[in-house]
Amino acid sequence: METVILAVVIAVVVIGALGGLVIGSRKRKQLPPPPPAAPDITAPPAEPHVGDEAEAPHDEPRRAIEEVDLPPASATAPVVVEEPTPAVEAPGIEVPEPTAGRLVRLRARLSRSQNALGKGLLTLLSREHLDEDTWEEIEDTLLTADVGVQPTQELVERLRERVKVLGTRTPEELRGLLREELLTLLVPEFDREVKTDSNLDTPGIVMVVGVNGTGKTTTTGKLARVLVADGKHVVLGAADTFRAAAADQLQTWGERVGARTVRGPEGGDPASIAFDAVKEGIEEGADAVLIDTAGRLHTKTGLMDELGKVKRVVEKHAPLDEVLLVLDATTGQNGLVQARVFAEVVDITGIVLTKLDGTAKGGIVIAVQRELGVPVKLVGLGEGADDLAPFEPEAFVDALIGE
Repeated sequence: METVILAVVIAVVVIGALGGLVIGSRKRKQLPPPPPAAPDITAPPAEPHVGDEAEAPHDEPRRAIEEVDLPPASATAPVVVEEPTPAVEAPGIEVPEPTAGRLVRLRARLSRSQNALGKGLLTLLSREHLDEDTWEEIEDTLLTADVGVQPTQELVERLRERVKVLGTRTPEELRGLLREELLTLLVPEFDREVKTDSNLDTPGIVMVVGVNGTGKTTTTGKLARVLVADGKHVVLGAADTFRAAAADQLQTWGERVGARTVRGPEGGDPASIAFDAVKEGIEEGADAVLIDTAGRLHTKTGLMDELGKVKRVVEKHAPLDEVLLVLDATTGQNGLVQARVFAEVVDITGIVLTKLDGTAKGGIVIAVQRELGVPVKLVGLGEGADDLAPFEPEAFVDALIGE
């Protein structure tokens, strides 16, 4: 019995010991952390506003405006007074070169492109034997230079006769002979003055005509410079209303020499603008009125009729003193076709040959004068403002054959 009791006691002790071990192991396991205590909430620093320091505002004693001490007057910042921007001055009026002797001054430029004609003729005439083949070469040289068929035949016949009579042919004699014959073809007795002096109590009226691309507007502007250089008071009429910016271009030319431009709306009636230009020129006592017309294609009959209308409307004030036909000298014989058509519509009184310093051939001067029976009065020898020169036959021939 005692043995049974002892066994029971031992079993109870063992069971108790095992239970203690289990509970101890459970206690050694990490328990979850306790919940954190509620943090103390601190107000965030105040954000600075415009003009504030970047720090939390703090209370400062406030003062009334009467209590604030102002700095002495001497310590105040000086007042800066900005000086007014000076007005931009308008460009001054240019003084064009005098027209007297202008072609002589431009002779070198002309001779660079034109003296091939003179040198070629002098070389052929200097041959020891002037046979038929040589005379044919002389004819070809003249025709290639746009002299024209009839003037060429006349020149060759006179040269053959005079060379035969002369006998000897020194370079000086041949140069003098050729110079005389070319001057004869240029008709030196032609009156080449641009008519800007009216017989009436009105300005001289000049109308400038020609096809597209010949340089009419530029020529009109340069002609204004020529007249201003001679002491004339000029008014410009921008009757070319079909080409964009033509009136602006002409006005720019006029402003450079102090000539006023009468213009109208783009696409307006050219005859009306030409009429107003002459009217205002009369009112302000101008010496000359230059009318720039549209670049009319000579194949457009309607446009040519309108050119006649401009002429008739202008003549309600006073008759035209000058009608200048502008031709591009580089077009050669095609320019003669244009000249014929314009001569049928308006009475051409003078010719202006432009671009004579380029690839143009000097013979066109002879051909166009023979075709129309009117003189070449002005020639354009470059792109410069004062490169429009009165035509002087002697200076022109000297440039052709050289010195």
